Amino acid sequence: MDLGNPVITTLVGLVIFYVGLKTFSGGMKSMGNIEHLSWFLGNPIYMFVGGIMMTLLWQSSSLSTTAIIALVASGALPLPAAIAAVLGANIGTTGTIWLAGLLVSDGMPKGDTLRIAIAHTGANLFMAATLLPFVSHIAKWLGRI
Repeated sequence: MDLGNPVITTLVGLVIFYVGLKTFSGGMKSMGNIEHLSWFLGNPIYMFVGGIMMTLLWQSSSLSTTAIIALVASGALPLPAAIAAVLGANIGTTGTIWLAGLLVSDGMPKGDTLRIAIAHTGANLFMAATLLPFVSHIAKWLGRI
């Protein structure tokens, strides 16, 4: 959609994006307490894997994180599980660079593309491996703020 002026087009796009996120967030908040998923939502390891899968499917860690924050705000998701899910979303977002590398390289990424994908994946894996064992401690610390 071209409105003639790139500034106006950008502003209209930002407004539509904001309204979409608010609508999405409201829908997530209205889900409230989901008892049949409590075994999943209460386990940080399951939520970590869920964050990875959700982000791989949506190809958007921003959307995954927005959904996670909305679930925490609604009270449906405990904070330790949310932190684990966000760590998983950071791993899932590395799927985008691997997919782009596959498409750009006509197969397995090579050269600089491979090095960037490995660095991105490695940094996120290192962060998750370092922080995941301390999710409950991080949640307690954040709960004091």
